Amino acid sequence: MYLLKIYTNLRKNMIKSLIKTRVVGVDIGLQYTTYAIVDVRGNIIDKASFPTTDYPNVNTFISSLCDNILKLIEANGCYEDIRSIGISAPSSNYMTGNIENSGNLLWKGVIPLSALMRDRLGMAVAVANNAHVRALGEWTYGCAHGMKDFLFITLDQGFGSCIFSNGHIHLGNEGFAGEIGHCCVYPGGRQCTCGSRGCLEAYCGAAGIVQTAYEVMEERNEPSLMRNCKELTPKFITECCDKGDELAIEVYRRTGFIFGIGLANYASVFDPEAIILTGGISKAGKWLLEPTNKSFEEHVFHNIENKVKFMFSSLNDDERNMLGASALAWSVKEYSLFK
Repeated sequence: MYLLKIYTNLRKNMIKSLIKTRVVGVDIGLQYTTYAIVDVRGNIIDKASFPTTDYPNVNTFISSLCDNILKLIEANGCYEDIRSIGISAPSSNYMTGNIENSGNLLWKGVIPLSALMRDRLGMAVAVANNAHVRALGEWTYGCAHGMKDFLFITLDQGFGSCIFSNGHIHLGNEGFAGEIGHCCVYPGGRQCTCGSRGCLEAYCGAAGIVQTAYEVMEERNEPSLMRNCKELTPKFITECCDKGDELAIEVYRRTGFIFGIGLANYASVFDPEAIILTGGISKAGKWLLEPTNKSFEEHVFHNIENKVKFMFSSLNDDERNMLGASALAWSVKEYSLFK
């Protein structure tokens, strides 16, 4: 009986050691990189961050990121519990694991991020773009839970989107499906960071909204709080709207009109249940949403008119990317150098 008890306890410990109960979620942002240990229920155990901009050399950045992840794991004494790592990064391709020709990050060209980190850390690493990761987080933990068909739009300095179709993320042949921000809305229009002209992002991304503000102020002579601002931002323009600034309201009216056309074309192709908005620019709330919705209903295919819901992400801004990256980590096949 004594030997049987020892064997039973040993077997339990062996089984326990094989079950991985935590992952690491990483969000590579333009200004800061944040990383966290997340358990199977989506609880953030611990997190930390460092400035992305401190590392103009990508190899130095990757080395520092790996070192910091290991320090966080060691500080929590849970290396054996970590199954895999999920990473959210601009212009990333889930199918290749690469950051590919980002127009906003410091590093240019193709960066095999997944492979480089897997070799350094000895565990599985999945990489996807911000919109892909945020949509996955929203579907797993947020307002899209239970939906099968929805479009997820992230509005920040860049402009990303993700297509959720029949309960799965649609990646396309090369992994670039959903790049609505780089669909042309004005042939020969504004220069976009991707190198093309007239892209939706050039009008509805942060820089595009600010450019529209300067155009409105140049066209019209009315007084505006925006005229006294040395460095305009979408957030400040929203604050001006809240104070009744007519020119600021006009900025979002024009932005919403173009945005609505872009989303109407998108929805007419994919017939979604909902369009979920997130990102800093979505904080403009009604000033952006009302003209966007009006333009959307004017231009969308008539059979789905008034049937597509507009929603804002229900997840905490500080946790959304972490949770999405953790959900991504669970989706990748487990791998370890030490097995």
